[in-house]
Amino acid sequence: MTGVPASAAGGTSAKSAPGGGKLGAVAVNQASLWNIANILTMLRLVLVPCFVALMLQDGGFDPAWRAWAWAAFAVAMITDIFDGHLARTYNLVTDFGKIADPIADKAIMGAALICLSSLGDLPWWVTGVILFRELGITLMRFWVIRHGVIPASRGGKIKTLAQGTAVGMYVLALTGPLATLRFWVMAVAVVLTVLTALDYVRQAVVLRRQGLAAERAAAESPR
Repeated sequence: MTGVPASAAGGTSAKSAPGGGKLGAVAVNQASLWNIANILTMLRLVLVPCFVALMLQDGGFDPAWRAWAWAAFAVAMITDIFDGHLARTYNLVTDFGKIADPIADKAIMGAALICLSSLGDLPWWVTGVILFRELGITLMRFWVIRHGVIPASRGGKIKTLAQGTAVGMYVLALTGPLATLRFWVMAVAVVLTVLTALDYVRQAVVLRRQGLAAERAAAESPR
């Protein structure tokens, strides 16, 4: 579907459809939503309630159910890696994907953190720090979006990997040295969460100052 040029896929129907080319264009745009990148994003959204149901089975402490919950979480994290890559590589970026992808990312991570804290496996302050950071950075991106886009940094990608690894280890019913290891992995994830948040704030302030300076220069320049 995505390999067919829009002109070939929708040209005939646009001419034959009553009302002219607009109806044909709408049909092509709607069809373009069903690409592999968006399907992976939708799969991740579906996995959120599945993960919660598996995580909380039998009171939330059964190792077998926790293993199934980890599998759902792992699939969601893997699709998060591939859907963005596929969308950029094969030009499958859509408005739906731009909105749904970050929602799916935060939904699966937020669901896991809240479940772990409600079960007493993870301190609530850790969940609060991570969720506050994610929500704050998202709002900040909207705050400066008219001046430019804050790109995802390498530190942010490492942070996401650390968070996913740490949360995944907490989802599993680990004991002994592995339980100790997951504590330190989560500690690293929290530190990276805070440091990358500060870096994004710095970038946002600089971007906004540059944008305002450019606007003032444009307003003062002779016409």
